[in-house]
Amino acid sequence: MISANDILEAEVRIRQLVRQTPLDRSLQLSEITGCDVWLKLEHLQHTGSFKLRGATNRILSLFYEELERGIVTASNGNHGIAVCHAAQRVGVTPQVFMRHGVSEAKLSLIKLLGGEPIFYSDDPLEAELKARETAKQNGQVFISPYNDAKVIAGQGSIGVELHRQLADIDAVFVTVGGGGLISGIATYLKAISPRTRIVGCWPENSPVMHECLKAGSIFDCPEQPTISDSTAGGLEPDSITFAMCRDLIDDHVLVSEQEIKQAMRLLIEKERWIVEGAAGVALAALLKKQAAFAGKRVVVLLCGRNISAEKLHEIW
Repeated sequence: MISANDILEAEVRIRQLVRQTPLDRSLQLSEITGCDVWLKLEHLQHTGSFKLRGATNRILSLFYEELERGIVTASNGNHGIAVCHAAQRVGVTPQVFMRHGVSEAKLSLIKLLGGEPIFYSDDPLEAELKARETAKQNGQVFISPYNDAKVIAGQGSIGVELHRQLADIDAVFVTVGGGGLISGIATYLKAISPRTRIVGCWPENSPVMHECLKAGSIFDCPEQPTISDSTAGGLEPDSITFAMCRDLIDDHVLVSEQEIKQAMRLLIEKERWIVEGAAGVALAALLKKQAAFAGKRVVVLLCGRNISAEKLHEIW
């Protein structure tokens, strides 16, 4: 398992290459919800997403001989962008396996950062499994978007920052895809602040981890299209995040596509922040459950901003 010390070590390792993102109190969202609302502005991270933390920690943990053999990853966009950004710092060109139809905005960033996109299947999980297989066959390093202890520890550095930035946090709302982000944050916060509730947030159209946790095992969960495209896709059968999410998440909230879009519009109107669908999921979850957290100090993690112009027009 991953410990709070692993996360502290990751935070030190990546500190010079990632941005400590602001934690801002939202007066207007506090008034709307009746909670003391703080926004963790991770969409202001280099590359526009929290994914840079985990990718950087994984790559900086590699030996020179491993880097020479090459890096392979799989991504709907944000993780691929992050791996390319981190790999560029060490002079490596990664291969990025992607499903067909990924966001053009994210694809263009991957190319701009020197990555080599490889399209495979319409299913993100199939692309991920193919990437892992290819890396194994070629003796390359595979960097999972979530099923990797070093990646999870890197994402957990957000928890370190939250503890430094704000005392007495009652709850943290985190959007869940593969579970790496919430596993890392929860591992650290539960170690130093056990009373803080960890709220897992999912789009109703793609609640894969939620459904697997309900079933007690990882299975091929059916999905519908969602504006939270960066959290879509199935779980690897042996994902270490499954047990971590089972043990660390206190509350589960599912939100509709309309609720996600409403939250994204609210962030534009009240805070002037443009975020992607996954970030909207976390705020939508708070809006849905605001009565249960009335008077509480809550953090909403805005995990990314890489949204296409077409999707932005759709939600507006």
